[in-house]
Amino acid sequence: MTKTPAYLESKSHYEILDGLRGVAALIVVAFHVLETYSGNRFNQIINHGYLAVDFFFLLSGFVVAYAYDDRWGKMTQWDFYKRRLIRLQPMVIVGTIIGAALFYFQASPVFPIIGTTPLWQLLLVMLVGFTMLPLPVSMDIRGWQEMHPLDGPAWSLFFEYIANILYALFIRKFSQKVLAIFVILSALLLIQYLVMGPQGDVIGGWSLNAPQLHIGFARLLYPFFAGVLLCRMGKLIHIKGAFAVCSLLIAIVLAIPRIGGSEHLWMNGVYESFAIIVVFPLIVAIGAGGKITSRFATKVCTFFGSISYPLYITHYPLIYLYTGWVVKNKVPFGYGIWFGLLLFVTSIAIAYASLKLYDEPVREWLRKRFLVKRA
Repeated sequence: MTKTPAYLESKSHYEILDGLRGVAALIVVAFHVLETYSGNRFNQIINHGYLAVDFFFLLSGFVVAYAYDDRWGKMTQWDFYKRRLIRLQPMVIVGTIIGAALFYFQASPVFPIIGTTPLWQLLLVMLVGFTMLPLPVSMDIRGWQEMHPLDGPAWSLFFEYIANILYALFIRKFSQKVLAIFVILSALLLIQYLVMGPQGDVIGGWSLNAPQLHIGFARLLYPFFAGVLLCRMGKLIHIKGAFAVCSLLIAIVLAIPRIGGSEHLWMNGVYESFAIIVVFPLIVAIGAGGKITSRFATKVCTFFGSISYPLYITHYPLIYLYTGWVVKNKVPFGYGIWFGLLLFVTSIAIAYASLKLYDEPVREWLRKRFLVKRA
């Protein structure tokens, strides 16, 4: 038996969408740095930075549909799962290892149980983290009740895996009309939570309990499968300067201050509903329909797209460290922000190093090992 080359070659990328993923990831890091000084959800400096996750879900749905909708005659469900695992799982392991390595250095009043967590429990949580299985609240080792306490943002990867499974099992078989009905119902679920729920925002989804799972599925179902529907519809928007326009739109949507305050939660809920349901698909339609016309813009989009996922999944252990340091030492904003800037640059460096020294070589080895046919 001999191996033939990979039998399902990667398609060409939407370069602008890759670049936009990077723009959103950079804003997420800045949001998390500044969040340390915000005090509460009403005073966030980049107030809606958390909506980047919902934008990522929409992008993922679009890209999954583009990459796989027309290939089910050439691959099995297991082939699909292998490809998605090879794409996502290696960096989950790196993010978890970084979180474990920095864990005890993060001890501070804001993380009340780090100091009482034994090493064996840390190692157990790390091993579970490698699998992406969510931890119950009873196994919390930080005090924030996260399902992935060593690398908080991994909660969104857990939900993305669920979306991929739903897509492969059922939703890829939906007609466009049935998919549209499903997306509309998902939008209503999202609006109901945002406008009538207890928060007026989609902050949450990272704990393994009923209220947080409600948030997680409300955040997941509409954007991911709206992305699938958008790709199938093929209604793209063609304008000049698409990357700049879309980047500006993302920055505006994520930076707008909280609307309505604590007395009118529904007002912010209306804003976030509009942003997720209308503005984000509009941005993706423009990005997918646009073209890069300069070599420099191509390099920027390629770089941003390459580091976006490694940056998202590895930066948060540094945020834990930074948050613990600021709270424990009561560091003022004017002094601490310089270390926040250093964290921002360091996060990009770690993401790029992880990409080149680990992620790309490992994924290439896994592709050759598991994504080839034997002749």
